[in-house]
Amino acid sequence: MNLLRCLLLFLHILWLASLAFGALSEDEVEALKDIANTLGKHDWDFNVDPCNLQGTGNWSTPGTANGDENAVTCGNCSQPINATNQICHVVRIVLKGQNLQGTLPPELVRLPYLQEFSLIANRITGPIPAEIANISTLRSFVVEFNQLSGMLPPALGNLMQLQRLFLTSNNFTGEIPATFAKLTALQDFRIVDNQFSGSIPDFIQNWTSLTKLVIQGSSLSGPIPSGVSFLTQMKDLRISDLSGPASTFPQVINLTNLKTLILRSCNIYGTLPEYLGAMTNIKVLDLSFNNLSGPIPNSYAGLRKADYIYLTGNFLSGAVPDWTHNSGPVDLSYNNFSIGNQEQRCQAEGPNLFASSSPINNSETVACLRSNGCPRNSYHSFHINCGGKSVTVNPSTYDADTDSGGPAKFLQGGTNWAYSNTGHFLDTDQSVSFTPSNNSRLSVDNAELYMNARASPNSLTYYGFCLANGNYTVDLHFAEIMFSDDRTYNSLGRRIFDVYIQRNLVLKDFNIAKEAGGVRKAIIKNFTAVVTNSTLEIHFRWMGKGTIAVPFKSVYGPLISAISVVDPDYIPPLESGNSISAGAVVGIVAAGAILIILVFVILWWRGCLGQKSSLAKELKGLDLKTGLFTLRQIKAATDNFNVANKIGEGGFGPVYKGSLSDGTIVAVKQLSAKSRQGNREFINEIGVISALQHPCLVKLYGCCVEGDQLLLVYEYMENNSLARALFGPQKYQLQLDWPTSGRTNTSLGSKEDSFYLLDWAHLLKEKGNLMELVDRRLGSDFSKEEVMVVINVALLCTNVSSTLRPAMSSVVSMMEGKIVVPQLVLEPSEVLDEKKLEAMRKYYQQVEEDDEISEVKNQSVSLNAPWTDSSTSATDLYPVQLDSSYWEKRN
Repeated sequence: MNLLRCLLLFLHILWLASLAFGALSEDEVEALKDIANTLGKHDWDFNVDPCNLQGTGNWSTPGTANGDENAVTCGNCSQPINATNQICHVVRIVLKGQNLQGTLPPELVRLPYLQEFSLIANRITGPIPAEIANISTLRSFVVEFNQLSGMLPPALGNLMQLQRLFLTSNNFTGEIPATFAKLTALQDFRIVDNQFSGSIPDFIQNWTSLTKLVIQGSSLSGPIPSGVSFLTQMKDLRISDLSGPASTFPQVINLTNLKTLILRSCNIYGTLPEYLGAMTNIKVLDLSFNNLSGPIPNSYAGLRKADYIYLTGNFLSGAVPDWTHNSGPVDLSYNNFSIGNQEQRCQAEGPNLFASSSPINNSETVACLRSNGCPRNSYHSFHINCGGKSVTVNPSTYDADTDSGGPAKFLQGGTNWAYSNTGHFLDTDQSVSFTPSNNSRLSVDNAELYMNARASPNSLTYYGFCLANGNYTVDLHFAEIMFSDDRTYNSLGRRIFDVYIQRNLVLKDFNIAKEAGGVRKAIIKNFTAVVTNSTLEIHFRWMGKGTIAVPFKSVYGPLISAISVVDPDYIPPLESGNSISAGAVVGIVAAGAILIILVFVILWWRGCLGQKSSLAKELKGLDLKTGLFTLRQIKAATDNFNVANKIGEGGFGPVYKGSLSDGTIVAVKQLSAKSRQGNREFINEIGVISALQHPCLVKLYGCCVEGDQLLLVYEYMENNSLARALFGPQKYQLQLDWPTSGRTNTSLGSKEDSFYLLDWAHLLKEKGNLMELVDRRLGSDFSKEEVMVVINVALLCTNVSSTLRPAMSSVVSMMEGKIVVPQLVLEPSEVLDEKKLEAMRKYYQQVEEDDEISEVKNQSVSLNAPWTDSSTSATDLYPVQLDSSYWEKRN
């Protein structure tokens, strides 16, 4: 046995000796010289062969204490020159944190055996050279945390052996090239914090070898492609901060190997999928800041062993599951749960239930704080030294905020303030502080406020309560204390986050160091906030932008040093020794009363009272892109609502034609008292319509609100409604040609007798005769090819399944002829019964045989009165919605 060990040791020594005397080929030596020059790498010693393990030429200094790394590794040695020497090749270059300030070298292509190129945390600029795509042996290309820019070269799709592609924290733009669909060997793909455009490409379904996919703060839009279900090897899926349309929960049921699932801020709606509860390998589940609704399924008890669960910022309802009290950190804040009495208190242990239930009696105070009650005299300020001890900065005392924090943590930290944190720092096994300290001296005023801070990896909220209503001055104190200001890679960090006050975005993509002019410099941001329900909310939120691992893996997300909130109009009560006498108080009150009465008399005499309702005042406070008219102006324009100027009557009330003093012809809608239209709905109506400006839309000039009068003033439409022009009496109809989408979409009658154009289209498609859809009034003056394109695209867009409807970008491409229109295949369940289909055929055939479309057969536009020559038909072209529940459903 000892002899065998000695033999193995001897063979190992011989192998090391063969490597020690390997020599790099001359071509690759010259290539490294050019690469060093392009990168700005000046310390490679070319007097020493980089493949000679006994060399000392700074070719390999890995694992330094500062976290940087410098390594050029040789391999693939062959062609022995003599008994001890071989020719070797560069197979690996790793340059981390080297303060390189050049560009990516196209000379890398002259290293034909290169397998790994890693250039982390430097100052490299410029685009990725297309020549890199010619390194067919490349398996890992890592250029994270640099300043690269431009579009990704499509040629990179030719790197068929590429397994790792890390592009995080650069300034790349453009879409992900379609050629990347060929990168089927990819196992790890990361593009956090970039400026890409377009949507997440569908071709990611080709990357079936992926075990990790990270798309966060990349500026890509959703939805998440359905093809993600094919990535069955996935262990770590992180997608967040997507713009674009809302979508349902992506199908990840087949991704049974998942350990980390982050789908944060992806505009996902619907209910939580039951099957997630059976995916017991999951250790991190983050579905926060979406539009998920409904209860937490009972099956999610299977996730109780997960390390972290975040369901923050949704519309989840029902009871809080019992298992959440006996599991790892669970954050349920900002939802609509039904909170029982036993959970009323804002607990520091168990799930974070801050703001997790619906408001009661329109109160904005979070449920778990209501039981505390408020003192008789409300507070007018609060001051917090975030992450630090109590300090006095004349004349104010800043409360201590030294709690260690946590991933799903709520704490009432002061008399009338609290904080809530969501999230933990990913990809690090080290104990990470949520209250970092500054170890360097700060040359700033009130430096004691900036020695500590509170940090959050995701979402941090400070919440003031029991405040007197009114306007407050909010001062937010920032200083970047976690990055250095030298030329090492410790200074490459970029912290970017958003700030909301009272749920209004006040700072977008805020970068402390950039705003302050450097690190360890203080900056104070001032805001005015309105408190209306005794509460004030200050929310800091990470949106996936900024560096996430420089100088180490827990330096990202919001950071706040101190908060000051003050009511500037508040006058503190006088000391007891300086109190005002009772006689003085009586005199002041009497004088005040006389002054008030005098003011009212003057206002009444000048006609200023009783003229403008509170609704008018509210309208003036809005940023409406429209005007306000007086009732006197409207009466003058319509001749005091003369019946001769009446041009229509709808459910909202009458419509009058009028002429303003400048000669502008208008249509005035007068809201009747019986309409039951609420003030809030009326304001919503004005706000929505006033923001719409388009040549094809009638313009809203303004409104009038005086007394009980609610009036809308529209642009006068001489030719009446589109409905009359298309389906009215023949003398009013437009002469149709092919460019002019003329068929009534519905024939309304009883439920059994109603016919729909879409059903008729499906029937004609089944019978192979879609051309019958063309309006007979066109004759032969149309392009059959264009007609078929329009019809087939319309059929795709009206598919019963929303997931099968094409995206608008695809629709545009189809209409422009850039891509072929796929054929819609109807399911058998979509075909109507033969009896109704035959009745439908007779109906449409009869309509097509009529030269003059009668008003009786035009019930599809719901007209109950004759057509008029005015700007408003009896159906009301722009109706004020009478059913206020409509607005609730729409919102």
